[in-house]
Amino acid sequence: MFRMDLKSFIIDVPNFPSQGVVFRDITPILSNPEAFEFALSGIAGPFVGKEIDVVAAIESRGFILGAPLASRLGVGFVPIRKKGKLPRSVISEPLVKEYGDDVIEIHQDAIAPGSRVLIVDDVLATGGTLESAVKMLKKAGAEIAGIALLINLSYLPGKDKLLKVLPATIPIHYILEY
Repeated sequence: MFRMDLKSFIIDVPNFPSQGVVFRDITPILSNPEAFEFALSGIAGPFVGKEIDVVAAIESRGFILGAPLASRLGVGFVPIRKKGKLPRSVISEPLVKEYGDDVIEIHQDAIAPGSRVLIVDDVLATGGTLESAVKMLKKAGAEIAGIALLINLSYLPGKDKLLKVLPATIPIHYILEY
């Protein structure tokens, strides 16, 4: 596999969505087929051939990465949506993000108890959304098999927050770090 500097595709947008936040815009990666393929291969790598039953990805950029990862791994895909977006009975979990509170949900029947779930998102920042996703999936009876990300913002407390709700043996894999 060839090497590629994926950071050169990321555009930093200061003060978005609120003052003081630097948004890492990944859309240039998504619009370049070679960069997108390279990113997907890197994110999927440690989980190929592992016991994964389903990929659960967080709205919205997590969907863009999670669906093709599920296909690569030969498993199903479960969307983790914001409150009110799913049409049937749901399991919900509140979350606190760096710029506002919210609620995430999955369909009540989306995860069979005991399923090994790989959680996918684009960026690990403060960890609130992923922490809530872990709690919600555990409520559904899932076993968390790992977390797969494009970017870890190591200057924020996200990874530390996740380690409070996950055993240290659960892989938190990312291919870019700031």
